[in-house]
Formats: sequence, structure tokens, C-alpha cells
Amino acid sequence: MSRPFQKIIIVGAGPSGLLLALLLSKEGIPVEILEASHELDKQPRAAIYGSPAIPELRRAGVLDEIRRRGMSPTSMCWRRFADHGLIAGMDASVLADVDGQDLRMACMVLDQLDQLMLDELTTKYGGTIRWRHRVVGTGQDEKQAWVDVETPEGKTKVYGDYVVGCDGATSAVRKSLFGDEYPGFTWERQIVATNIYYDFEKFGFKDSNFILHPDHFFMAAKLTTDGLYRVTYGEAPGLTWEQMQERQPWKFELMLPGHPKAGEYRMVSMSPYRMHQRCAPRFRSGRVLLAADAAHLCNPWGGMGITGGFVDVGGLYDCLAGMWRGRADDSILDIYSEKRVDKWRTVIDPISQSNFRRVSDPDPDTLLDRDAVMQACKAAENDMEMQKKMYLSFFEMCYDFTQHYKPE
Repeated sequence: MSRPFQKIIIVGAGPSGLLLALLLSKEGIPVEILEASHELDKQPRAAIYGSPAIPELRRAGVLDEIRRRGMSPTSMCWRRFADHGLIAGMDASVLADVDGQDLRMACMVLDQLDQLMLDELTTKYGGTIRWRHRVVGTGQDEKQAWVDVETPEGKTKVYGDYVVGCDGATSAVRKSLFGDEYPGFTWERQIVATNIYYDFEKFGFKDSNFILHPDHFFMAAKLTTDGLYRVTYGEAPGLTWEQMQERQPWKFELMLPGHPKAGEYRMVSMSPYRMHQRCAPRFRSGRVLLAADAAHLCNPWGGMGITGGFVDVGGLYDCLAGMWRGRADDSILDIYSEKRVDKWRTVIDPISQSNFRRVSDPDPDTLLDRDAVMQACKAAENDMEMQKKMYLSFFEMCYDFTQHYKPE
């Protein structure tokens, strides 16, 4: 059968770009990834992928390997700062069998997940990735789209039928469409993400722990079975990176259970971050599309960013696959833009904002009396059916684009 397009250009070899390339390649759709760097990103980033992302990782054929190499975290709780005592928690083991599917979260350090998806793409599907190809602009006409690229050999253009920007928060693809317009705001508070080896389990810590404090809030989440933890904590506004590095030993001794000195944990990596809540005006402009951080941003508390990005990608894949199979025309891409913008505004943004406001609440001692989410978790501690319903409510961020396919 004749196909409506011949090639998709994906800008960015991050997790969302690689996932989209893998899904499209499995469908037989030719893709070409353009990546500005010479290698995959090694910085400490999101490593826990929420339940709504699990079906997409399964469709891509990498979920079993993620669970084999990584882990499936099930326990989450909020804790007091003074004694790290438990306030309320949830048990995601209830998601191990949802209508025959294991929808538990999955955990694998992100650079390892990127490498896994890249290996799958290049070895199983012959996928093409071009390193040191920095996209600086886009263009299109009625028949094709293209990107302007800077390479070590000079400037060039790369042509395809559609361009998908998966090139992150500073997306050149988004800027080619909207300039500096990226509506939303940047949080005043800064955060520092670290990966460390420290024995949190001897203090009774669960897989994911959120410690409440207006200034010294932090998250401690287990990343690997050998005891690597992500510790992400808040820092004062206005500090330089050098000042944050100087303060880190003091912060850990103050915050962490057991109040460890610098030699009592092993620091693997450390990076500063600014947090944003932003969404592009739309995710489609003709033959140019946006997904994940190139399209929207949220703070990392609760993992709504990486999870929402993977859900974007799954939805965009369904739209492009529907077109490829002759089950949809390109108007489905307008629906993609409309629905994914709506899901960011009604689900991802408000939930992620409330997650951060909760962990950094100015009066954490009274938070349980004021916070409906924590009250619901506390009430459901011994009611596994209620916990399952609460976890499954996160699937509100998803949208089934196949309902817009033409009948076979």
C-alpha cells in the first residue's frame, strides 16, 4: 500500500526521542534522530517512571529488561523532618495485577534506559542517529519539512515529512515556532539532584520518601537494588553552584537520617536544577510537532514530567501509526496537540504543583489536617482496593487517540 509519508525526523536523543524512535521503528516507519551532543546525557535525572508510562515502555519492548536490570518500586510515604517519622504512605504493589497487567512503576537510572533504547533501536531496527547535529531552525512547505543543522563539517539541511522536537527544555524546535514564548513560570526555589550510596533502609525508609520542611525538604528514592539512592533537596534562592557544592555536606548532615558526615555516604553525582511550570501554546504547527520537555515542563516532585513525556510520545506514536496504516489523516495531529495541551493543564500541571507545595509547606506539622490527598492516603492505608483506585487515577493524564481512527 502507498504510505502518506516516508520519514520522521526526531530532534533529540533523550528518553522521549529514543522512545518515539523505537515505537515508530517497530511499526516500520523510517526515522532519523539528530542529536547535538556526541553522546547520551550522563547527568543525574529522572529514574522512576510512573504507571501511566508503563504501557508505552511495554509497547516499545523494553519493559521486561528495565524490570530485570532495575527495580519496581512499590512503597511511597511522607515523613516528618525532625525524626523522619512516617506521616502517611501508599503501597503500589496493588498494581502488580490490573486486569492481567503489571502496572507497577519501573525504575532504571535514566542514562541506562537511554542506552537500552538506543541499543534496541540500532541493533534490532537499524535506526539512524546522527551525533553532533545541532538543530538551529526548522522550515516546511506543503510537501515536506526540514531542519537547519550545524555539524562539524558545516551547516546543512535535513529533510523529512514531519519534524518532532524532543529536544528538551531549551528546545530549538519550539523556539523556531514560538521564539522565547513558553508560557508559565519558574519557581524561586532551586533544587539539587544527587545520586548517593547510603543505607537508608536501616532507618526504615521505604522506596520513595518525601520529607516535609519549608527549607530543608528532600526526597530519597531508591534507584537500584545495590543501594543507590536519588536524594533531591531544596536550596535557598540566589546561591551560586559553587555555594551549593560547599553547603552540600552541611545539608546532608542536617537532613538525612543518622546525620551522616561526609565520609559516611558515597556521592556519585550532583547537579543543580531550576524548576519550571510551562507549556507551549500548541504542540503542532503544520509539519512540526513537539513532545515531552520541548512541549511542557513541570517540577520533578512525583515524576509527572518524565511520565507525562512518555505518555505524550505514546499518543503521538498512535497518531502517526494511524496515518501510516491509512486509518487516520493528518487532522489527528491537531487532536494530539489539543488533547496533550489539555492534559498538561488539567492533570500534569496542577498535580505537580501540589506535589511541590506539599513537600515544601510552611507549616508541615499541621499539613495532614489540611491536605486532602494526604488524608485520603492515610484513610486508605489498610484498604488496598482504595489504594489501587487512587493510583489508577493518575491514568487521567492519558488519552486514547485510536478512538479517532477510521473504521477498518
